[in-house]
Formats: sequence, C-alpha cells, structure tokens
Amino acid sequence: QVQLVESGGGLVQPGGSLRLSCAASATIFRIYTMGWYRQAPGKQRELVASIRSLGNTYYADSVKGRFTISRDNAKNTVYLQMDSLKPEDTAVYYCNRPSSYDSPYAMWSWGQGTQVTVSS
Repeated sequence: QVQLVESGGGLVQPGGSLRLSCAASATIFRIYTMGWYRQAPGKQRELVASIRSLGNTYYADSVKGRFTISRDNAKNTVYLQMDSLKPEDTAVYYCNRPSSYDSPYAMWSWGQGTQVTVSS
C-alpha cells in the first residue's frame, strides 16, 4: 500500500505563492505518472496537474501558466509550485497517481492532503 504525505499548504494573499510537496512510499516511484488534485468545499476533486515519468506535463486550464509541477525521483517526491494564487484556488490539495495523465481518477489511496487558503 503506497503512502502519500502532502505538505506545504497554508494561508496566502491573492497574488502570492506556495510550494507543495508530496512524498510517496512507492518503491518504483520513478515509472509512475504523478498528479496533484484539489477539492474545494462542495465541489468534486479535480486533477490540476500531472507529470509523466519522462517529465511531460499536463495542466488544467484553470492553472495553466500559474502552476508548475515537478518531481525528484531520487527523493520519491513530487512538487507543485503555485504562483499568482487566486481565491478560487482555495482547496485541499492532494497528490496521487492518476489512471492516465489527464484523468481525474486516481490509483492509490488518498493521503491527508494539505489545505491551501487564498484570502486577503
């Protein structure tokens, strides 16, 4: 069973930045596409970005140009750099392995997530 531990969330003003991290216990992490999801209150969880094993990336239209996903296979860690944050980015953010690079469906059990709140 893969364990996922997200960190780096917090309260930030509109226009600010945050960097999220996710450590995975998967022994062959490097071969998996990894993704960042978010779930806002009253909304379904959505995939916001993914990165394939060779580094190809996907971004939802709502975050394109503002968020950057990256990975460090030596550390079994995936990152999400979030810039120019907007109040509508407020959500709990999770990482997981999507069933395909742009799929909202995830393959592993969810971690606890990390709360991101964008407010003045």
